[in-house]
Amino acid sequence: MDQPLYELTGPHEHGLLDVGDGNRIYWETLGNPDGKPVLNVHGGPGGGGRRSRTSGLNPEDFRIIRFDQRNCGDSLPHASDPSVSLEHNTTDHLIADMEHLREHLGVERWLLFGGSWGSALILAYAQRHPERVSEIVIVSSFLGRQEDIDWLYNGLRPLLPGAWEAFRDALPAADRDGDLVAAYNRLLNSPDSDQAVRLQAARDWCAWEDAVIAHEALGHPGAYSNRPDDALLALVRICAHYFANNAWLEDGQLIRDAHRLAGIPGVMVQGRLDLGCPLKGPWDLARVWPDAELKVIDEAGHTGSPTMRQTVLDALARFGKNGR
Repeated sequence: MDQPLYELTGPHEHGLLDVGDGNRIYWETLGNPDGKPVLNVHGGPGGGGRRSRTSGLNPEDFRIIRFDQRNCGDSLPHASDPSVSLEHNTTDHLIADMEHLREHLGVERWLLFGGSWGSALILAYAQRHPERVSEIVIVSSFLGRQEDIDWLYNGLRPLLPGAWEAFRDALPAADRDGDLVAAYNRLLNSPDSDQAVRLQAARDWCAWEDAVIAHEALGHPGAYSNRPDDALLALVRICAHYFANNAWLEDGQLIRDAHRLAGIPGVMVQGRLDLGCPLKGPWDLARVWPDAELKVIDEAGHTGSPTMRQTVLDALARFGKNGR
């Protein structure tokens, strides 16, 4: 029988942590205050941490730490405000924020858990601060390489031609034959764009993201776009800001620096049918990270499956019993 998700209560603690540059990140802790620390890293970038009352993390075993990355969720200032600059929102800034949070909470080492964009940020943090990481569990991995970004926003065109053409044709005619991600970034982050133009661009972007997962058994209409306008705008402003700038990573950095993960046990859980974050990414990483196990779930896509969920739960339960 599949293990159910755990019910969570709390948060026991929460706050806004000043991380500099005028930014304050929202954080909260749940579960056992004396349990094994685990940092749950959300996707997007700009998706904000979900305030779900259920989790794959056993609240008796884990001290569960969640946070909203810069300018999204309940972090301040919020990217839905067009006057908010994203100049101080890069991968390096987010890595530093995670370290500030670890120090603020008095955590020596923590398990890192997340998926999609969250997996890229987890890997970048772990490669910078390997001594602070006990284990890693990543799901539907995204590595932030140029090939990964190009695949998601251009390479899928033959599989989803209608949705891709709508994504392209929503741009001004002069921008349709160039770098689509860069064009969306200009629309969303240029001071010359008005708020209505930004919001429509955010909706058009999310319509494409919705189409990428719509074929999946657990995909549902509006998976990305069904959120309040302020959250939608923050998500896409930040996504475009990152992906127009190679995710603020050197190309291939997370593969190149995988040797820094030596000695850190990891589990990568990947759906074979994931169009947006294809298997090639974690497959390439597994070849250079010998301490990690790659679990491929044949029937799953980006949104998972019951078997995929159970595989993640098993990995978390195993690491939870490793103690602090």
